[in-house]
This record gives sequence, structure tokens and C-alpha cells, in this order.
Amino acid sequence: MPVEARHRHRHHKPPTPRVEQPLTPRADQPLKPRGGKRLKPRRHRQVTPKQTQQKTQASLPSPADVPVPEPGTPITQPGIPVPEPRPADAPKAEAAKIEEQKRVGPKAAEAPDRFKEEKSHQEKQARPEPLAPEPSTGENEPEPPDVAPTPTRKPDIAEPEAQPPTVAPQPPQKPADADEEKMLPDPRSADVPDEKMPAEEVACRERLKTLGVEFEEHKAESQPEIGCSIPYPIVLKTLGKSIAIAPGTELNCKMAEATAHFAAGVIQPAAKAEFGADLKSIGQASAFVCRPRNGTRKLSEHAFGNALDIASFTLSDGKRIEVGPAPPEKDAKFLNNVRKAACGPFKTVLGPGADADHSLHFHLDLEPRRHGGTFCQ
Repeated sequence: MPVEARHRHRHHKPPTPRVEQPLTPRADQPLKPRGGKRLKPRRHRQVTPKQTQQKTQASLPSPADVPVPEPGTPITQPGIPVPEPRPADAPKAEAAKIEEQKRVGPKAAEAPDRFKEEKSHQEKQARPEPLAPEPSTGENEPEPPDVAPTPTRKPDIAEPEAQPPTVAPQPPQKPADADEEKMLPDPRSADVPDEKMPAEEVACRERLKTLGVEFEEHKAESQPEIGCSIPYPIVLKTLGKSIAIAPGTELNCKMAEATAHFAAGVIQPAAKAEFGADLKSIGQASAFVCRPRNGTRKLSEHAFGNALDIASFTLSDGKRIEVGPAPPEKDAKFLNNVRKAACGPFKTVLGPGADADHSLHFHLDLEPRRHGGTFCQ
């Protein structure tokens, strides 16, 4: 029935009950005006899919206009909304509808053709194209990676965990003979001062005064844990009326007396003979020192104030003669004479050439030896 004939027929018929219209737009059915006048269709107008969705809100036709579907075709009940086509497929479906309108025209399209077109559209909805991109919904959804990440493979052999030691660590053992580190015993280590100075010490001091030696009394020195001891020490200022010694020299009285005799009886004449000048002073390198001999466990004679190290001699004319491995010729002659003469009054004489420890001084001491012997090197 033509569209204009249907329009006249509806106006002369009694009003029929209103049927609820679906929300799905019908692209091939023109809008029904709410008034009594019908709008003329816009022919041959290109309508985009977006405009079609916004402008075409068509209602279902009346029961008299709906054609009877063919057997086996699913029946769409009025009032039940048909889901909108997916945005990805909508442009294709709308393009197909517009192409159909151009081919047959809006007036020649019959209801069965529209039903078939609706059925074809539903079949396309049931078979979405897998390659069509999913439209963005506006939400920031994370896209799945192209390749699923492969988890790190666990090693076949697990690393062994650190195990506590089966035996607790033991502290380093103390040497079997701990006494080896101690100094060898010396009977002089037990010497301590008496309440009254012995007569021998008093006589020694009187002899020093006779020689013109200036000295000072000093308090007793003792270190029992090491073994050093000097119960009646004195500090020499001079070795005679004209021979000084510096710096202050702490010795026992017997060693001080032997040094004063040696300076006045040996060194003074040797200096006068070789250089024509008197001995003015002696420079000492060591006197009382609480220590063992180098590289041994035996206490040094210095630990008892019984040794003196002489490093230099100064003459009255200002000349200085230093003990060393290669002195000038005249100095070497003087030093050799002094060194040879020392072996006798002193029990031990060491100097350059004996060892590295005595390369820059003469070592003189009164260490008691068997049968009164001496050690000169």
C-alpha cells in the first residue's frame, strides 16, 4: 500500500491502542510526526552513521503493517529493545542501508525487504569481525602485551644455604711455653734500695768528687715486670773539671766512675796528641734504658745503668768528631785509638763494623764476664 494511502487510511480508522515503540532506530523508516501532518522524506541525502543514530528515532509500525515473518525466522517482540549495533560494525551496516535506498528508492522498499535487512544486520552482530579494532570506551584500560611474558625459570639446582659451622670457632691457642716471651732472669733485677745507702755507694761518690765530677742523686729506678733495676742511680753533669757530658746521663755509680777515669786518662790525651786540642765534651746517645738486648730475651746492661753509648766528641777548638763507619782519616785514627783503649777498662766494647745497631756510636759497659774477660768488636 502506498505511503499516502496508508496515511489517509489511518486518519479515517478508529484509534488503535498505542504500541510501545522500541529504542532501536530504523534507518529505512521515516520519522512519524506527532501532529497531523507528515514530513516529506529527504531524498538522496548522504547520512553519516553518527547522524543517523542521533536523528532517526523511529517507532515500531502498527500490527497491521508488520509483515508475517517466514517460517524459521526469529520473531522480534514489540516493546523489547534490540541492542544497538557495535560501533565498529555500525558504519558498514549504515552504508549498506544507504546503498539499498539509492538502488530501490525509499517508496519501493517493502516491509519484507526491511525485515530481511534487519535479519542480516542481526546476523552480522552475531558474527563480529575478529580483526575490527575495539573502540575506546574512554577508560584507560591496559592493553595486553603482544607476547605473554615468560616467567624466569627456576634453576634446576638450588643454591645451598649457608649452614652454621658444625664446630664453634675456637680462640687462638696460647703458646705452649708462654714464659718464652719473658726476659731471662737476672739476679740484679731483685736489687732494691736499702733504708741506708751502703758504704760502697758512699765511697764511690767520694771518689767522683775527688775527680771533679759533678753529679746529682736520683731516685731508684725499678720495673719488676721487665726486670730493670738501678737502686742508687746518679745523673752526671761533667766527667771532670774540664770535660762535660750531655745530655744528662743516668748511670750507677760504678759505671760513672769508670767513664770519668776513661775520659780523663784516655780520651783527653788522644785528642791532644792527634788534634792539639783538649777534650771539651762528650755527646752520649744512651745511658739508663729499661730494655732487652736487640733480638734477644736477655736484659741489656742499659737496664741496670751499667752501660753508656758515646756518639761524638767535641774539642776545645770547636772541632766535632762523630762516630761513624767512614770518618775522615784523622778522625778515624783518633776513634780507633779510643776504641782500642776502651777494651780493658770496660768489659764490652762495640762500635761501627760490629753490627748495624752500633754503626754510629761506641757501646761501653761493665757486664761481668767469666775470669774477668772482655768482649771487644
